Amino acid sequence: MYEGCQIKGIIFDCYQTLIEIRTAEHEPETHKFLSSWLDYHGVRLSPEELWDTYLFKVNDRMQHSNEKHPEIKVEEIFTEICKEHAIWKIDSKKLGVEASKVFRAASMRKLHVFPQSIMLIEQNINLPKCIVSNGQRVFSELELRFLGLHEYFEFVIFSSDVGYQKPDLRIFMEALRKMGFETEPQNVLSIGDNFDNDIYPAKKLGMHAMHIEDAWKHFCITD
Repeated sequence: MYEGCQIKGIIFDCYQTLIEIRTAEHEPETHKFLSSWLDYHGVRLSPEELWDTYLFKVNDRMQHSNEKHPEIKVEEIFTEICKEHAIWKIDSKKLGVEASKVFRAASMRKLHVFPQSIMLIEQNINLPKCIVSNGQRVFSELELRFLGLHEYFEFVIFSSDVGYQKPDLRIFMEALRKMGFETEPQNVLSIGDNFDNDIYPAKKLGMHAMHIEDAWKHFCITD
């Protein structure tokens, strides 16, 4: 199947591999929309203050993490913001989760599935598959679901689940463990769009790895 080896499982990256995405978190329109939405839920701060506070909290957590490639949970950031700026009694944890989704929706400019990747998945429909993504489960899992991708995968691991990001080898090791291939990584193929995050770490662990565009060509699904 691949370089003369029998591939028994595939690990996919998510964004720019399965899903083409473009977001605009830094644009003022995004912060203005979220700020207005929060007003209606009992949390008041200006769009500028909202963005500055968000960035400060994210950077602070990153700097104080013991991880080389740290990750946050965005809903925890928004929970703190909601709790600190509430103007009436609220459920800050629940509102933090919902604010994370609204923030994502407000920032979205492009989101669709690569049809070539659907074909690639379906050509390997009988192999166990896992997604390993530097993403936030609070909204990324929903995107996989409403785009019709989630059902194709036995396992989905987001960096927000574990507190660190690719290229940390541990996130791939967790995928191998879940798939039952921790002792035979040579039978697993990693596919992604980023060499530093998806290709080189996988090869360090003994897996095979392909750039997504090479995978499309390899499986003869492009023009």
